[in-house]
Amino acid sequence: MQSPRVIEVSSPSAHERGVQYGSAAADLIARAIDYYRAGFAHQAGLGWDQVLDHIQPWQLLIERDFPEILDELAGVAAGAGVRLADILALNCRGEIIYDNWFHEATDGCTSFALTDDAAGDGHVYAGQNWDWRHAIRDTVVVLRVVQPPRPTLIMQVEAGQIGRHGANSTGLALNANGLGGRFDDAIGMPQTIIRRAVLDAPNLADALKILTWTKAHIPSNALVTHRDGFSIDIETTPGGHGWEYAVNGLLVHGNHYQVLNDSHRLVSPDSLIRVPQARKGLAKAALCEKSEDVRTAIHAAMSDHLGHPDSLCAHPDERLPAVEQWSTTLSSCVDLTTGEYFVAPGSPCESPYELIPFNLYQ
Repeated sequence: MQSPRVIEVSSPSAHERGVQYGSAAADLIARAIDYYRAGFAHQAGLGWDQVLDHIQPWQLLIERDFPEILDELAGVAAGAGVRLADILALNCRGEIIYDNWFHEATDGCTSFALTDDAAGDGHVYAGQNWDWRHAIRDTVVVLRVVQPPRPTLIMQVEAGQIGRHGANSTGLALNANGLGGRFDDAIGMPQTIIRRAVLDAPNLADALKILTWTKAHIPSNALVTHRDGFSIDIETTPGGHGWEYAVNGLLVHGNHYQVLNDSHRLVSPDSLIRVPQARKGLAKAALCEKSEDVRTAIHAAMSDHLGHPDSLCAHPDERLPAVEQWSTTLSSCVDLTTGEYFVAPGSPCESPYELIPFNLYQ
């Protein structure tokens, strides 16, 4: 599996950062638009022009609440030579799918945090297996954003997206999983915007305010970890929130409601397998004294195949049409103590963790 493209952008100007990003990822953005053009037509019955009409209320909401992020998105569009609406569609893809195709939607991701004595080397770790459509694997980028005076970010995103999963230079990490369902018909903030705003936060308290005070369009789970040894998992929905803390330093979340009581149909039944398997495997990290051995234990845990192909380490289900097949897009493991950021492209059983060429704290 080829390593994701690594892109660095740096400027105090949001628009200029976007232009740098769009220029560096223009070919991948074009590929992503082509996939979602076909995907939305198949999955949601929407032509691309209908998709662009669909996203207009979200554009107004982003402009009102997060104008700097919208300015950066406009820069991405300019750099890639596409319309702002095209970039917004990439950033609202989950909301579009759940609005129009919820009863068939499949989501993935298994997130984890290791604090206290959960890692035998005493370090704090956060990461996840990011599961999504198999066809977008080659559009994933690792993005470093230097944006003074805000924290520097490292994120893994689909090309053209402004935020998804990552960590920042204050020692805060965000890993997120879809939960499925719609609670009302009101327009709420897209998840990519919320997640970017969380990672932009200068401290932990501000990050949690953004997560809990911003009304999202669709439910999503957020696992927040801080290098000082704190982690919390928050199930965010337009109708309310639930939260849980680590047990013996270990915290894992998948794609089912683990705290909130929800009456919606379980979107990802395999989550009921993935979560306990991850807990069992990650518990072995407490027995390792060297950081290299801790990472090896994490990698082995996240490579579990019980329930294959819809396993913790997910693979395409050949029984599904190609446009619907999903797999682990990338596995991440961030050492928040040292600032080292590791990724394994694709399903982790296919690739070892690779150290990206940036440190969170340098």
